[in-house]
Amino acid sequence: MDVLLGLRWYQIALALAAVIALGWYARKLRRDEGKLTDMDKARSMAEERLAGFISRAALLSGDGAAAIVAGNGTIAVLLHRGVRVEARRLLAPLALSTSVEGVRIDTGESVLGSVTLFGVLETDVRRIEGIAQAGNVVDIRQFRPH
Repeated sequence: MDVLLGLRWYQIALALAAVIALGWYARKLRRDEGKLTDMDKARSMAEERLAGFISRAALLSGDGAAAIVAGNGTIAVLLHRGVRVEARRLLAPLALSTSVEGVRIDTGESVLGSVTLFGVLETDVRRIEGIAQAGNVVDIRQFRPH
């Protein structure tokens, strides 16, 4: 306690403010780290989070908070929440609703809810669905020994 008695109140307040500012900045950096900013990152995140998922094409939301990835017969829906990215596997056709902002996908789950892809058209989402359904074909060559 003798250490604190030698400090003035404004020195303690400035030190506390600096610690809070550094913590806020570190959290902001970590939160931006998981944003879905490019298609390759979205495809690799879908493959990491969903067992057996092989990505074919991706579609990103304009704000980097969501993406859909066409895979082998299924579609991965990715949602950036805080510092984590949630992933769910859905089957086509997706339940869509359009608005001025973009396309909203109803996942049918209470945990994930609906995912909005800002700046995306319904035709783009339907194209991803088509790629996913065409990707359901199994290539026998992958099971042959080399």
